[in-house]
Amino acid sequence: MSDTPLFEAVEDAETDPRFPSGPWKGFFLDKRLAERRWMELDLNFRRGRVAGRGRDFVGRFVFSGVYDLKEGKCRFKKAYIGKHNVNYDGYNEGRGVWGLWTIPSDQLQGGFHIWPRELPDPSGTTLNEYVDVPVDPNEAELVGAGVGEETTVTFGAGS
Repeated sequence: MSDTPLFEAVEDAETDPRFPSGPWKGFFLDKRLAERRWMELDLNFRRGRVAGRGRDFVGRFVFSGVYDLKEGKCRFKKAYIGKHNVNYDGYNEGRGVWGLWTIPSDQLQGGFHIWPRELPDPSGTTLNEYVDVPVDPNEAELVGAGVGEETTVTFGAGS
């Protein structure tokens, strides 16, 4: 990524320490691959929404979605430039956001963990393998994430 920050400080940036705007890093796991796949992100958290950009071994992407301060639940979409989209559903309990990524059209899924770049890797060496995790069919898919598009999110029944 460029050294130029994606976002300037905004007056109403998120103040919850779990969601600082700025550089983040992390990885995702895929059962088709032998190891963690690292990513760099530049994220802006503001009023329950996140927007940003990043890169990983697949390519450059834009990142958008929502987060809930009360429960720490997050739902994001990674949209690779000129390629496919990946849904991210997870939680932030103070050590970054961790959870499950999915590509529903290809029936692919795996784990992920992202955190602010200035923090050490909170997962240590314990999160290195893919494990099949059941997907809740009652939760709606995140749609419309990307540049110039609106994001629609449903956290499931009763949310």
